[in-house]
Amino acid sequence: MSGLDSSAILALLGLILIFILNIKVFKAKSSKLQSPPGPKPWPVIGNLHILNLKRPYQTMLELSKKYGPIYSIHMGPRKVVVLSGYDTVKDALVNYGNQFGERSRVPIFERLFDGKGIAFAHGENWKTMRRFSLTTLRNFGMGKQIIEDTIIEECHHLMQNFESHQGKPFEIKRVLNASVANVIVSVLLGKRFDYQDPQFLRLLSLIGENVKLIGSPRIVLFNMFPVLGFLLRSHKKVIRNKDELFSFIRMIFLEHHHNLDKNDPRSFIDAFLLRQQEENNTSADYFNEENLLPLVSNLFAAGTETTASTLRWGIILMMRYPEVQEKVHDEITKVVGSAQPRIEHRTQMPYTDAVVHEIQRFANILPTGLPHETTTDVVFKNYYIPKGTEVITLLTSVLQDQTQWETPDIFNPAHFLSSEGRFVKRDAFMPFSVGRRMCAGEPLAKMELFLFFASLMQKFTFQPPPGVSHLDLDLTPDIGFTIQPRPHKICAVLRASAL
Repeated sequence: MSGLDSSAILALLGLILIFILNIKVFKAKSSKLQSPPGPKPWPVIGNLHILNLKRPYQTMLELSKKYGPIYSIHMGPRKVVVLSGYDTVKDALVNYGNQFGERSRVPIFERLFDGKGIAFAHGENWKTMRRFSLTTLRNFGMGKQIIEDTIIEECHHLMQNFESHQGKPFEIKRVLNASVANVIVSVLLGKRFDYQDPQFLRLLSLIGENVKLIGSPRIVLFNMFPVLGFLLRSHKKVIRNKDELFSFIRMIFLEHHHNLDKNDPRSFIDAFLLRQQEENNTSADYFNEENLLPLVSNLFAAGTETTASTLRWGIILMMRYPEVQEKVHDEITKVVGSAQPRIEHRTQMPYTDAVVHEIQRFANILPTGLPHETTTDVVFKNYYIPKGTEVITLLTSVLQDQTQWETPDIFNPAHFLSSEGRFVKRDAFMPFSVGRRMCAGEPLAKMELFLFFASLMQKFTFQPPPGVSHLDLDLTPDIGFTIQPRPHKICAVLRASAL
């Protein structure tokens, strides 16, 4: 009995010793592994008092200069980690892709999509929808000549519209959105809309209004304090707009369901319906209406807003820098003459390609990227970030990183040109983000930007309205979830070579 007691005592002492050692190790680790630094939060409101609610990315950029490439900020009571600068953002999204691979649960997006679809989906649902989307988009010609022909056809419709204004001032936002939207619509729905179609224009206005509202101060506050929704109300308008968009997609869905030919799927929705029929017997059913509606609306919005906004920035920047516009036109004329510019000509047009890339860099359409969330506790560059932490990858800090760009604050196509005038790829060019969650539509967007831009530059000279100097053009962006130019009237003057 005494032997048993002594062994029990020894075991107990051993456990105590292990416990003490573990505490010491934990303390040693925790002393080395600090949380990212950041401004001191106030009770309840966090760092709200220092945040520019109209342009939060500007505050975040300033804070990175003070606290470094990894810091924390309190969005109300919620602690968020911000990653800034090319090296840090790339390291996190590429080398720690799994750890930073979840989409954070932002209140407005949870209310809109409930973790379904692709852009704001979570876990296995996201993986399944992304795999299906990438495969289906490729099957319907993304990155191939079939979609190139669709884009070129759309360019011609757009140029006819521009030409109809006969060089007089007009606002381009609505028609450019419609033209770009028709490309993704042709894949999603298997058809195109007339630019005057009232239903089509209504859909575009719903998406445009929501993109603007989601970036508004009221929604920024709603995301921090959802309980104050009854006071802020803007989120209700966003949800009403979403409901109207979803009811349209549901109507199209039923129409496609009725006319579905199993041997000839003609659209993304057809492919989804076929997959739904195949998956009917499986237990993990992701191919349902709850996923289709957010998925189609995500692709519709993403395939319209960012590309159309970039092209609008392109036209405004060409008016602001007429010497760049002339060099682009001269190169296009030299390479293709009056023939239609195509993707195969891009390598022969290094200056035009550089200008398109610089427009994207300078426009900085999605400055904070889409928010990530850690899937596990992670130690990143000696900082401890717990599982479930929202992480903002500040893409604006990458596109304006002073260690990567010679003149980060200035529009300068030379960023993408060698001294011999050849096009140069830049690692810090990541407007589509990088890693697992990068934009699924990147190949389509790149093709659209080059073809629309080259076609327009070949045919028109873009000028400000009479009485407005190109030096007076306001490049201050509008307020919204994406960085769009403010409304500008432009003059599209038909070039003599296009007559």
